[in-house]
Amino acid sequence: MAGSVVLLILVSSSAKIILYRGARLVWQKPGFHPVRRRESMKKNISQKVQLAEAVPAEMARRLRYFEERRDDIVATTRQLVEIESPSDNKQAVDQLGALLAGRFEGLGGHAKFHHAQNFGDHLQADFTGLRRGKPVLLLGHIDTVYPLGTLGSMPCRVADGRLWGPGALDMKSGIALMLHAIEALRAWHGDAPPRPLTVLLVSDEEVGSDSSRRITENLAKKSAAVLVLEPSYGLHGAVKTARKGVGEYKIKVTGKAAHSGLDFEKGESAIIELAKQITEISKLIDLKRGLTLNVGLVQGGTRVNVIPAEATASLDVRIARMKDAAGIDRALRSLKSFNRKCKLEITGAINRPPMERTAGVAALYKKATEIARQLGWKLEEAAVGGGSDGNFTAGLGIPTLDGLGGVGEGAHAAHESIVISELPKRAALLESV
Repeated sequence: MAGSVVLLILVSSSAKIILYRGARLVWQKPGFHPVRRRESMKKNISQKVQLAEAVPAEMARRLRYFEERRDDIVATTRQLVEIESPSDNKQAVDQLGALLAGRFEGLGGHAKFHHAQNFGDHLQADFTGLRRGKPVLLLGHIDTVYPLGTLGSMPCRVADGRLWGPGALDMKSGIALMLHAIEALRAWHGDAPPRPLTVLLVSDEEVGSDSSRRITENLAKKSAAVLVLEPSYGLHGAVKTARKGVGEYKIKVTGKAAHSGLDFEKGESAIIELAKQITEISKLIDLKRGLTLNVGLVQGGTRVNVIPAEATASLDVRIARMKDAAGIDRALRSLKSFNRKCKLEITGAINRPPMERTAGVAALYKKATEIARQLGWKLEEAAVGGGSDGNFTAGLGIPTLDGLGGVGEGAHAAHESIVISELPKRAALLESV
């Protein structure tokens, strides 16, 4: 019949087959109702739209919270900068550690110290979460490269939209961000963060982390992820998803001393031998593989008129991939003397594994980029040549994201500073990751 709908219904105990003119054959389960189904789909879509709109609104609220407290974050950073804490001054570092222990305990954490003989004590603070599970480890260091008294020539100050001072960027602003992010979590979730947190601030990161490495690795093994509050990369604030591994080697050459005028031919110059070894070492550099070697310190000889009997070179090695560690170690230890009358002695090792961009690292970065997008900016990533304690945790296979600290420039230099306007964004990102 023209204009009518042809409807064919085949009924069985398990299903109905309904054919509408102009439509394809559809198999439908019992209880299916097209109108109710469409209404349900509309409702689900509406809920998803509302949720999508609510997420940016919530992130905007969080960002606004930290913007309103920006001056507080600056004040905390300034307080930490004005307590000088050079790696080699245990008393100074312990003073800062004691202050921070009180701050973390004031936020509901349980603080304890890991005693160190030659460095400041390492500070750990544990926070019980509303949910059970492995904690997230917030990792950083309280030592700086600046000798005691640096504030006299490099005072902490606020100018040109920045906070200037020794250690402001590396990494006392990162510690301040930890404190204020935890404070926000407690305020929003009822005096406890939503999940367990562990804070570890070591005192010897700037000098190799020899006394703290075991502590860092032990805590990382118990953690779901590690967030490192070292400075971000560049003024665009990139996080670090890869770092080179670091090694230190020493090459010692022993020759034979002689008077350079009377018995020149009887001497065996350790310096000449070392110079030839340095040339050989430079041939091991492979920039495409991220493998570099730098002879940064050379010493030798006693007097200008004496054939030098001894010379040494200190060597910095950087590797992008852990599989290159054994190869470069073998190559250095295989060096042979050009002058067979000179003796070579090679010591050292790779002491920080590289932080490679593993699937776990990439997943953390993906999460952070989505949070940053909701906060209104694009979070970039960077691979850098410098090492941090994040190298140790990533080397264990623990998902690690580095460079979540302050944005600025001049680390370890007279113009060290942080950009104040970036602090709320970094705090909101940390709190949400």
